[in-house]
Amino acid sequence: VQYVCRRLCEVFNIEVQVHGTIPHEPALWVSNHISWLDIAVLGSGARIFFLAKAEVEKWPILGNLAKGGGTLFIKRGSGDSERIREQIAGFLKQDIPVLFFPEATTTDGRQVKKVHGRLLGAAIEAQRPVQVCVICYVNQHGEMDMTAPFIGEISFVDHVQKILEMPQVTAHLMTLPAISVLVHTLESLTEEVDQKMRQGLIRLQRKVLKRLPEPSE
Repeated sequence: VQYVCRRLCEVFNIEVQVHGTIPHEPALWVSNHISWLDIAVLGSGARIFFLAKAEVEKWPILGNLAKGGGTLFIKRGSGDSERIREQIAGFLKQDIPVLFFPEATTTDGRQVKKVHGRLLGAAIEAQRPVQVCVICYVNQHGEMDMTAPFIGEISFVDHVQKILEMPQVTAHLMTLPAISVLVHTLESLTEEVDQKMRQGLIRLQRKVLKRLPEPSE
């Protein structure tokens, strides 16, 4: 899966630059969520299992890739979060790292939306740390790329076509220090993850962008 993710980044003309070191310790990974491309970017750098919405399972190419990589699919609004949390905890107890996107939706990448922390309980149950990372897509002018975000009413097929036509984009992936869960409740862990993601994204943007973006509404 890691090999295929790297090849996908090549096909879509995306260069991945990692800031920090990719840890190998088992952890619950979280990241901001901008595009379906995030899976290829994250998967090219780290050997992790993904959590995705059920619709992804039916997507061409990526759906099969996701299933082959052991993705856990969740049906939004189905009340399955408790079952998914238990599955994630089971993976973590076997020292298998799992990633999910706690914003629960994609954004334009300017800032982090509210973090939904219910699934973070899996890390507490398994007594494994939370590994926070953030992503920023940058175009050839050193500005935040606005083609990569999978937002609005555009279909997946149309967005893939736009990605194939865009000039090279650099996906900057930054890892932050892992958060120990030993002294955390679910509420306090959610607050810290939310804070670290917001601070980390601002830090990454200041590092890789020539001009910081205006906050989105």
